[in-house]
Amino acid sequence: MRETAYAKLNLALHVRAREADGYHRIETLFAFCEDGDALTAEPADALSLEVTGPFAEALGPDNLVLRAAYALRDQLRIDAGAALTLDKRLPVASGIGGGSADAAGALRLLQRLWQAELPDEELHAIARSLGADVPACLASQAAMGTGRGDDLHPADTALTGTPVLLVNPRVPLSTAAVFAAWDGVDRGPLSEASRNDLEEPALPLVPEIGEVLAALREAPGTTLVRMSGSGATCFALFSSESDRDAASEALNPAWWHLATRLR
Repeated sequence: MRETAYAKLNLALHVRAREADGYHRIETLFAFCEDGDALTAEPADALSLEVTGPFAEALGPDNLVLRAAYALRDQLRIDAGAALTLDKRLPVASGIGGGSADAAGALRLLQRLWQAELPDEELHAIARSLGADVPACLASQAAMGTGRGDDLHPADTALTGTPVLLVNPRVPLSTAAVFAAWDGVDRGPLSEASRNDLEEPALPLVPEIGEVLAALREAPGTTLVRMSGSGATCFALFSSESDRDAASEALNPAWWHLATRLR
């Protein structure tokens, strides 16, 4: 069986407050791409994970896929195994939900493999325990996220099928470091005049983000250019696939990029 771990984008991300427990209260608009990492699973006596793909070596030992698998199995109260393979195609620590999308994909995939489904509340509780972005990645549909980003409300963005280009300068960026560098200023709720409040603190940490954004803003046919999440991946929405593909061809060849569409 096979499942796609869809790349996540934050079309907007407003940081509203730093809470006493160290977490941040945010407002964000999630969107998801048609492409991402790929997960496969086969029946087995025990749980195992093999990681392949261009970014396999960048993953640490504490992989969210296995954590999700064990959590799901425990909640289902079953004794089942699976031989999982993760084809790691998305950059690690890049603001497009790679690890969170992988965990969510594993939850979807293993429910099918084991022919056992949890009630939505229990499944979302597992997702929340794995990370703030995992609940949004579980559905992988456009949604408004509040709280830590895991209080979700459906959003109709009317952007399904929109051509999008993701670009990363191949520099990993710690989410914790970016949030720690946020200046603490609440610049207001998410509205039509949206933004990503983490872009400013991310730029000094990875100056190449500015180069990527500048290159995308110069490309003909863009309708929105922004950094996603805590970076360093940036994206541009395009009015046509031909404009997107032309922009992709003109990019710095040292950068990672993915030409895809929104789900």
